[in-house]
Amino acid sequence: MLPPTCLTCDTLVGEQGGMCSACFSRLAFVTAPLCEVCGVPFPHDGAGSRQPEGFWCEACVAAPPAFSAARAALRYDDGAKALILPFKHNDRTELARPLARHMARAGADLLRAADLLIPVPLHRWRLFRRRHNQAALLASQLSRMSGKRFDPMLLRRVRATKPLGELGARQREMALVGAFGLAPGSARKLAGQRVLLVDDVLTSGATADACARVLIGSGAVAVAVLAVARVPDPRIERPS
Repeated sequence: MLPPTCLTCDTLVGEQGGMCSACFSRLAFVTAPLCEVCGVPFPHDGAGSRQPEGFWCEACVAAPPAFSAARAALRYDDGAKALILPFKHNDRTELARPLARHMARAGADLLRAADLLIPVPLHRWRLFRRRHNQAALLASQLSRMSGKRFDPMLLRRVRATKPLGELGARQREMALVGAFGLAPGSARKLAGQRVLLVDDVLTSGATADACARVLIGSGAVAVAVLAVARVPDPRIERPS
């Protein structure tokens, strides 16, 4: 009954779920060149280390993750935060669908190859405080768009972890040891499946890697990752 407004401001737009030109222009989409494994953007063509599959970042060369590929729609900057933070913390659940549309374009190949969509889970106490799992909302929308199966209860965060934002990559890895597991009786659902793991923000990839190890160890044949936004690696983007 109300006229549609921009997702991040009060400007009138043509349709629900749209953005005004000013807010849309602030979004920085992740495009090539990027690491073929973790999806981190490169500052220029030829950055990274050449591998048979393409260019990899130094972190993936040194310690390849358990997931086969990760992609994100946006760079995690002020433009992306204007969408993601209200969605994540302020109950703006209506943002799930427009964010998922961006994800579906960025990860079209991964979504096409997937058999099963699984969100990165929240620990039950964090879910209680937040009232929704933003990754599950995104995965549900991607399932509707693609027709792929979606199981929000298969993977569980069985141990609470402290916020990872201030931790280094190695500290993140150690903090996530034993943090994830499967729901009882769920292993049979994974046998031979190609899983697409869905999250909101991909930072170091430690959470996605920990989830992928559990899923592959329980029978999945491959795990890829799709997120709304990717945090650039400052080691790559730092001027030489």
